[in-house]
Amino acid sequence: MQCKRIISKFEIKGPNLVKGVNLEGMRALGKPELFSKVYYQENIDEIFYQDTVASLYNRNSLYDLIKDVSKDIFIPLNVGGGVKNKKDIFNLFKAGADKVSINKQAIKKPNFLYESVKQFGSANICVSIEAVWYKNDYYCFFDNGRNNSGIKVTDWIKKLEKINIGEIILTFVDLDGTGKGFDLNVINKISQLTNIPIIICGGCGNKLQILELFKKTKCSGVSISSMFHYFYINHNKIVKKNLIQNEGNFDYLKEKRTIKKINDISINKLKYFLKKNKINCRL
Repeated sequence: MQCKRIISKFEIKGPNLVKGVNLEGMRALGKPELFSKVYYQENIDEIFYQDTVASLYNRNSLYDLIKDVSKDIFIPLNVGGGVKNKKDIFNLFKAGADKVSINKQAIKKPNFLYESVKQFGSANICVSIEAVWYKNDYYCFFDNGRNNSGIKVTDWIKKLEKINIGEIILTFVDLDGTGKGFDLNVINKISQLTNIPIIICGGCGNKLQILELFKKTKCSGVSISSMFHYFYINHNKIVKKNLIQNEGNFDYLKEKRTIKKINDISINKLKYFLKKNKINCRL
């Protein structure tokens, strides 16, 4: 039985870990270095770091962060945002990344994706897809869900199948940060198009939704933000002690607001729940 991966997505803006809804309205949550170490200690399988403004400014600012966290964290680190050439990929690997995720540049220059797989290996090159519901279908967007490529998600995945990339991170932008759950019918439809491992991101609101995702689809893993972030903000002494920084919009935390549809949970509690319900995952 396939071992399902529990991944945490870290959206980064400036010095902060942030979280929004539909990839917008990013609220500052704290130091990503601190959250990274806590999540590693709590048994996360992988961390996906996404620079939320990298494509807009044509640069990825995560090199120093990855250099720092990779010294003490020994799980796969996947890094995306603003990757525009093979030098960017090389520098991210040099900093300590295990995988690099590409979205905008892969869509605009598929041959760049092909050459990257050829040089760095398929296991190390991933494609991030920002899926937005538009004109009765899901389309591939980029620049953190702001711009439409005009390419349907299903058509893009068919092309990716021929390039032999290592993994697809499929983010449902309309569901991101809402806790409404997953579009299981679409996930199943997409899964039929490829043998590439697919990580589902966007929509997690509770552990039952994740169980249903694994029971009813062939996805390889799930990428979770809000459920974990808000749990450790509320319940971890180290995180709580070091929350507020001077730079960034921390109003959301200061006012102690919550999203009603999201039931926070620890990484280990989620894994034990899944294991108890016959989902194979690493404990």
